[in-house]
Amino acid sequence: MKMTPELRKAQENMSPGYITAEGFLGNDRRSLSTILDEDAQVMRKLGIDPVAVAQQLRHFMEEGRKGLGEPRTVDGEWLVKTDEARGKLPCPWEDGVFRKINVTVERKDTGEKIFYTDLSIHLLEAHGFLEGRGSTFRLNLESIKHVLKL
Repeated sequence: MKMTPELRKAQENMSPGYITAEGFLGNDRRSLSTILDEDAQVMRKLGIDPVAVAQQLRHFMEEGRKGLGEPRTVDGEWLVKTDEARGKLPCPWEDGVFRKINVTVERKDTGEKIFYTDLSIHLLEAHGFLEGRGSTFRLNLESIKHVLKL
């Protein structure tokens, strides 16, 4: 994939201090187009459909919110906890604004966990973006595959 003007602007918006203090790229020095290409290859290799995974993550987030900050069992197999803060965060691609919701999903049988945000769901679904290596909120595909039983 080529670094289009849209990708350049999105990568600029991902810089530390622009939208969030830490930014979206962690210690990753690859271009945004390279990050997207390489993550898409890994998703294909693992058989992960980003849209289907985003829908499942959204389901857990919405079910977890019903616990009002307390852990809640969802679909009998997962323990889900959401934490919400005031305010919203814009997408670096400038195509939406998202609530500050952090979600932890734990498999009850193994204790394996994943952590993500409302914005993480959008980034995965709309852009195939998992965040850069070393980012606090980077989605780990292998963990997602195990925790979600894909």
